[in-house]
Amino acid sequence: MISYIKGILSEVSGDGIVVETGNIGYEIKTPLSVLERLPAMGEEVKIYTYLQVREDGLGLFGFLTKGELAMFKQLLGVGGIGPKGALGILSALKPDDLRLAVISGDAKAIARAPGVGVKTAQRIILDLKDKVSMDDIIPAEAFAGGGQTENGDPALGAAGREAMEALTALGYSAMEASRAVRRVEISGDMTAEDVLKQSLKFLI
Repeated sequence: MISYIKGILSEVSGDGIVVETGNIGYEIKTPLSVLERLPAMGEEVKIYTYLQVREDGLGLFGFLTKGELAMFKQLLGVGGIGPKGALGILSALKPDDLRLAVISGDAKAIARAPGVGVKTAQRIILDLKDKVSMDDIIPAEAFAGGGQTENGDPALGAAGREAMEALTALGYSAMEASRAVRRVEISGDMTAEDVLKQSLKFLI
């Protein structure tokens, strides 16, 4: 198993990259979300990989973070979803947006991915709903200007999650609610109501 490949980014194409290390160029298929965040050509890059073994050859699929790779592997566990289909889904939806769609049961959002119909999207939701949670999307330590909290107070994350729940109750989609809450700089003395009020400014 190849856990990751670290080397020089030597080629970029529409569906993947080539990373050179040890005088060997590794062709790696990636989603569009990875292609958009790559360093400049000739610079060093670290790609977390999944190796597909088939009778007709090998295939490498890569991601910039372990979280993206984990989401890819979860998709492969869904019946009828292969590596190509999983890449298409992660090209259309960022991992957190996919998790939100699963949590909120938003099959239409998942069905926007190429080659994914509503029935397949519903199967993804059914298979993954017990494997993802809101804590995967908004960990308690993730609030304070988009970075780590100053004091690590888990209440900050709780306030953000409560605000998200309130926004979805008001009719906003889980994705809209998440993006709005993430834009709020949450301090230690803010309640869920405070976060909600500031979040609404980004939605109106």
